[in-house]
Amino acid sequence: MAESLGPVQRLLNTGKRILTTLLATGETRLRLAVLELEEERARLATLALLLGLSLILLLLGIATLTALIIVLFWDTWRITAIAVSALVLLGSGIGVALWVMRLARRRTLLASTLKHLALDRQLAEDSAREDA
Repeated sequence: MAESLGPVQRLLNTGKRILTTLLATGETRLRLAVLELEEERARLATLALLLGLSLILLLLGIATLTALIIVLFWDTWRITAIAVSALVLLGSGIGVALWVMRLARRRTLLASTLKHLALDRQLAEDSAREDA
């Protein structure tokens, strides 16, 4: 059948196959991106709920501990106990904020999709070099 087709028709058929392959690859990558976004959304929702619960429990624990320390030292070192408690809480808060900022700078969104797209590009470039 290939012998009965002219050069223009063979070129058009090749172009259609290439276009079909590109569309299929693009669809696969798009599905991967959507799947990653859905997983990330579910993970973020779970993290937000757990974060809220842990913050409430942490706040109650810190308040109780601070009150206990101040009551223990009320007769002798009340001002010192309040100042040290405040400094420890402020220092801890700043430390956690810096840690969270460092974690937030990590790039994880669509990492797998970007990796596969880079691999696809590399394979296409290697194939083009072999053909040339």
